[in-house]
Amino acid sequence: MIVKIISLSEGLEIIKDVVAIRIKSFDYNLLIMKDYVPIIGHIDGLLEIETKNKTIKKENIVAYYINNNNEFKIIMKE
Repeated sequence: MIVKIISLSEGLEIIKDVVAIRIKSFDYNLLIMKDYVPIIGHIDGLLEIETKNKTIKKENIVAYYINNNNEFKIIMKE
C-alpha cells in the first residue's frame, strides 16, 4: 500500500510498503490493510502507519482520509 499525507506545515509525504494503517478516533477504531474496501472518513485521535521496517505515529490529529485502490490519502487539518 501507499500512504500520502498532505499538510500545510510538511507538504506532501509519501510512504511506501505499508502493511497496515490503524486509526483510533474519538468514535471508532479501524484497521486498514491491503485490498480493503474503498472508504472515506474523519479522524479525531491517533493514526499509526505500519511499514515493513517501522511504525509511524501521528497523535492528537484532526484529518480527513480516503482509501481507494490500495492508496490511502489523508489531509491534515492544522
